[in-house]
Amino acid sequence: MTPTPLHWKLVVDSHDPHAQADFWAAALHYTVEDHSPLIGKLLGLGAVPPDLVIEHGDRQAWRDAAAVRHPDEPFDPESGTGLGRRLLFNRVPESEKKTVKNRLHIDLHGPAGERDKEVERLTALGAQVFRHVKEPAGEWTVMTDPEGNEFCVH
Repeated sequence: MTPTPLHWKLVVDSHDPHAQADFWAAALHYTVEDHSPLIGKLLGLGAVPPDLVIEHGDRQAWRDAAAVRHPDEPFDPESGTGLGRRLLFNRVPESEKKTVKNRLHIDLHGPAGERDKEVERLTALGAQVFRHVKEPAGEWTVMTDPEGNEFCVH
């Protein structure tokens, strides 16, 4: 019998989880998860204190966490939580800017032959070009998101 594949999400430590979620939702054409129905319910029950919540955009959001999900994946309508491919951004206490290379990164694969156009789009969203790589195995651009996390565009 084949075991059931595990559900997973990629968690990214962040200085500003909502800015990161906004960037990555735009970069990936994903959807920022709307947790406001759950937050409203929990606040109404007194189950969470109001200081755990902020206003972001036009809705309530968790102060220290935000997430994005693939728009075609299922989600729980009561909590807003994605049930498939998603990125979760958690606030971390470190105040210093990231200074070392990621141990894990995302590779983005846009339409064939349009890497430069994709790099331009991502730069307009707030990413920066770190370096261009050309090797016998291929060519790609290493970029950083607004908080300095590396990712590659192929």
